[in-house]
Amino acid sequence: MPIPKPNERYTYQDYCTWPDEERWELIGGIAYDMTPAPTFLHQTVAGNIFRLLGNALQGKSCVPGIAPVDVVLSEEDVVQPDVFVVCDPQKITGQNIQGAPDLVIEVLGPATAKKDHWEKKLLYEKHGVREYLLVEPEALYVMRYILGEDRQFGHYEVFGAREPLPLRSLEGIEIPLWEVFGIDKDQPEVKRGPRGR
Repeated sequence: MPIPKPNERYTYQDYCTWPDEERWELIGGIAYDMTPAPTFLHQTVAGNIFRLLGNALQGKSCVPGIAPVDVVLSEEDVVQPDVFVVCDPQKITGQNIQGAPDLVIEVLGPATAKKDHWEKKLLYEKHGVREYLLVEPEALYVMRYILGEDRQFGHYEVFGAREPLPLRSLEGIEIPLWEVFGIDKDQPEVKRGPRGR
């Protein structure tokens, strides 16, 4: 199949025909190109989160995942969150995740920040993701949205790099954010300079 075109609508069946070496997401049937590849900093932060979650979830029923893994929310919504946790084993197949994860974490970068803040936030809210984290690796903070009883994300909370982040969707688990960002908790704060995605 030819490369997806902007503003044309596609389905998961179309998505499955696209070349494996290309990374795409579908939001509302619109194709989003996932290139260029993430930076080393982006991948380091995502890897740290995945490792910390994996260690914390040992012996529990919830399972962490890391991109690139397809999360199929509907026929027109297929995404590859940077890190996620699924607590319902029926959603996990050999090929992908079928349905909303309990926790979704996106690591922000210049190429993806707008989409992560707007389109993906609305998408995750619509499909019932219980907790959504936006990680800013340059400015060293995390924004958290919690799905309310009205099935909407309320106001966000902000956590700094030297704080523990208690996860509301995973009872009893918290992430030490200084380990996520790879900093010494007791050293004076120094912000990183800007880098690519």
